[in-house]
Amino acid sequence: MERNARNNTNYEFYTNIQMRRKKKEKRELVLDAIYDSSLVSKLTNYLMFSGKKSTAQKVIWGALEEIKKTLSANKAGKKTDNPVAVLELAMKNITPMVEIRPRRIGGATYQVPREVQQDRGFSLASRWLIGAARAKKGKPMAQKLAEEILLATKNEGAAIKKKLDTHRMAEANRAFAHFAW
Repeated sequence: MERNARNNTNYEFYTNIQMRRKKKEKRELVLDAIYDSSLVSKLTNYLMFSGKKSTAQKVIWGALEEIKKTLSANKAGKKTDNPVAVLELAMKNITPMVEIRPRRIGGATYQVPREVQQDRGFSLASRWLIGAARAKKGKPMAQKLAEEILLATKNEGAAIKKKLDTHRMAEANRAFAHFAW
């Protein structure tokens, strides 16, 4: 009997061993000072270069003010003149549902379509939105960003084109979906 009790404790010891590395904890994001929004705060962090957060904030706030002016000028047919709601709609429209990831199998590399997780989708949408705004020339960044956000709410613009291209490529490579891991 004594031997069985000892074996049971050893068994319990080995089953309670956990993984060595802790799971990554999400840091709490400080909300934006003016709009009190985590979305604006995240977008500010994506826009920031070399730690210049105040410059990035001025650009984002300028873009949201530009959106507010445009919405108040085109009041007819608009339900809201809240620029953060417009930004949320734009980000929702830009966020992709699927993406393609390369997978090497037997010496050949296949483009395998995969569903996009929520965090990854937001990251891609932010990157595409900011990249499309930066690609435009001849205007201040706040104005270019505001134009791209307004185009994205109408499902137009370079960021939406990037999303549609990604979806089209995933659809073309749908035959390789069984290689998903």
